[in-house]
Amino acid sequence: MSQMSSMITVYTGCSIYLSAPRLLLTHLHKRCYNKFTLRCYATSTNLCTHQTPVRVRFAPSPTGMMHLGGLRTALYNYIYAKSCGGKFILRIEDTDQARLMEGAEENIKQILTWTGLLPDEGPSIGGSYGPYTQSQRLEIYDEKINILLKNGSAYRCFCTPQRLNLLRKEALKNRQVPRYDNRCNALTADQIKQKMEAGETYVVRFKLPEDVESFNDLVYGKTRHEIHTVEGDPVLIKSDKYPTYHFANVVDDHMMKITHVLRGMEWLTSTPKHLLLYKAFNWTPPTYAHLPLVMNKDGSKLSKRQGDIFVEKFKDSGYLPEALLNFITFCGSGYEDNKSIKDLNELVQQFCIDKVSTHSATLDMEQLDRINRSHICRNLTDDRQKHKLTTELAFAIQNKLGKRLSTHQHLNVNHDFVLKVLQLRKNHINKLQDLLEYEYLWIEPELSQDHFNNTSEITDEILSLVIKELESCEVFEQDELHQLLTSVASQIHNVKSGVFWKTLRLALSGKKEGPSVKEMLAILGKEESIKRLETAFNLLKPKDK
Repeated sequence: MSQMSSMITVYTGCSIYLSAPRLLLTHLHKRCYNKFTLRCYATSTNLCTHQTPVRVRFAPSPTGMMHLGGLRTALYNYIYAKSCGGKFILRIEDTDQARLMEGAEENIKQILTWTGLLPDEGPSIGGSYGPYTQSQRLEIYDEKINILLKNGSAYRCFCTPQRLNLLRKEALKNRQVPRYDNRCNALTADQIKQKMEAGETYVVRFKLPEDVESFNDLVYGKTRHEIHTVEGDPVLIKSDKYPTYHFANVVDDHMMKITHVLRGMEWLTSTPKHLLLYKAFNWTPPTYAHLPLVMNKDGSKLSKRQGDIFVEKFKDSGYLPEALLNFITFCGSGYEDNKSIKDLNELVQQFCIDKVSTHSATLDMEQLDRINRSHICRNLTDDRQKHKLTTELAFAIQNKLGKRLSTHQHLNVNHDFVLKVLQLRKNHINKLQDLLEYEYLWIEPELSQDHFNNTSEITDEILSLVIKELESCEVFEQDELHQLLTSVASQIHNVKSGVFWKTLRLALSGKKEGPSVKEMLAILGKEESIKRLETAFNLLKPKDK
């Protein structure tokens, strides 16, 4: 392997060796303190040449609703597994009992179903390696921690929260990284027995060895993190007998036969710790691939505190699941052509993990509308997707306008009409919900004479003439309608063109703005258009006529 003479020093809490030319400083985690060195090597990656079937997992913590960062992790695990003919497993990591959020687990499952990222194994599906919820695996963790206690890789720590807090304050006072001083590692067997018999609370810690080895990350290349120089011995089992992430994910990944772990790069510096745990168990570790951070357009880190990053919001706003997935890959890389419109099958077929960049993934929300509009247009050429779109739009219309529809004269929200609206407005909407703003499409407008106060004195004559011409019109298409109405407008003297079109728009929709009159007529159809024009005419005509 050829080396490149590249040395970079920045401020962080670790020493890492990363492969070049993939290295970029923009990805570096900001929560760091000491100096470290990056050494770069040129490496190459063989793709999907695995001797054993690929098994990946998406392992969210149900501490909040699914957001774009979580969906990105699920998506890349799914497309990597499927591109290699492997399995995608859902595992719920609910060991942080204090932070669990009611409804979060169900939301995660619903979003995976909505986006089509369907697990091959998981809590609701089952499989050969369950349970797939960590709180149901406590006996397994207890069994495995005893192995580490017996082989000397772990020890019980009886330090109180008060002592640990003092250590932390002292470190910060001296401008050092807070770390545990490994005091309980020196306890004798008799001392431990005495403390346990006294009922003292304890955690179980892992003895961090100094012989840390480098590992090859599929995205960031050869990596080495000297964790023993900046960290104290980490906790594996908490005082409530629940495992920490570091312990549970290693045990579960091994027992569920996970071959590849794709996760956010914030876990990159923790990976050597996990590899040491594998070594302590004498287990073969999986291959790791760390995905770059997801950032806002202004460079700030994506946060759950942002109300606009939750997937449910995009779903409720009318964005298509395939558009949202496509949008994530636009900013997340992994493709030769990273800017083309792709559905989920194409995302799987064209994915190449070697194309995943170390650049931070920047979410440019302005792109999402364009991508969604493209997917709407694309779906209207596919019969199955077309039916799905019309069904979803009809449901959204009935859901939003249900009460009003029950008290108004309205159009039937049937498949053919909804499809007609979609076809004619597809290039003018960014999401399905945009069509809900055109209420006149679904509800006959309630007109009054006040609507026509600023129109011509001969509005009733304009309407009468247009109705007559439309009744004899055989081709009710936009081009023919525009030609016919332009001819009618030219026959009416002393009426400006703008007033003519405004009169028709008001009669058809009750609105001063909206789609063109020819498009409104084409959408509403001949019968409904004439009906609305006649309603306006009867409202405005003099009583003696």
